[in-house]
Amino acid sequence: MQLVNNGCALDTISDAVDEVNVLKGKQPSKEWDNASKFDANKDKATFRRYEEACDRVKNFYREQHEKQTVDFNIRVRAEFKKTVHARMGIWEAMEKLNTLVDDSDPDTDLSQIEHLLQTAEAIRRDGKPEWMQVAGLVHDLGKLLYFFGSEGQWDVVGDTFVVGCKFSDRIIYPETFAANPDSKDAVYSTEYGNVMLSWGHDEYLYHVLKKQSSLPADALYMIRYHSFYPWHREARSAGFNPYDLYSKSDEPVKVEEVRPYYQRLIAKFFPEVIEW
Repeated sequence: MQLVNNGCALDTISDAVDEVNVLKGKQPSKEWDNASKFDANKDKATFRRYEEACDRVKNFYREQHEKQTVDFNIRVRAEFKKTVHARMGIWEAMEKLNTLVDDSDPDTDLSQIEHLLQTAEAIRRDGKPEWMQVAGLVHDLGKLLYFFGSEGQWDVVGDTFVVGCKFSDRIIYPETFAANPDSKDAVYSTEYGNVMLSWGHDEYLYHVLKKQSSLPADALYMIRYHSFYPWHREARSAGFNPYDLYSKSDEPVKVEEVRPYYQRLIAKFFPEVIEW
């Protein structure tokens, strides 16, 4: 009963997913949601080729799929609000993150700051609004969790997916969920179960910036769900994700050339210091 009560306290998470799905189906297309142009000539089949991924990537997802249980998700959500781990501005956070190599990514070995700038610059070239450029610039800063007492990259990076119910076969490497105890649970292995999204950098950053930025709701949505690939594929969503994914093959950005531009945008949407 205690588990159920704690789980009910997380209803806002699953409710938000439902609300997004409803809104995306009813609202007319917004200008920012028009199909991306920068990737028109890219071979999309060369991205997210997990069947050809190196052992580093496969081992990461095996561990993630084994350990992302409902119990873990309830516990970590209750714990993350208790402590301020660091106080620093957005650009400083980007530089801190630059020491991390994402074990889950089969498409690039570039540093984190290069990926953030590639994403933001692709959005900028397509003429999208400043708030969306900023969302691209900061979307992965939740990976700072890795330095704040995480249990490993498995609870920070990688695709997010629904836990608390039967694991979808649309998730990459679905066979690896056999080692997750929830796959045999009488409730959590059923079609509806007790649904929430797996914990990671998306959810963490959403909660950090919801109260510490002037980003619009659309930007916060992009940040919160940008790794939820099983849903992206089902929804055929345009908008943010092509920039996150397909910009990885672009030429590296010259950081010092674009830094003044993005520091101006950072000052527009964020305080000088953020509590992480």
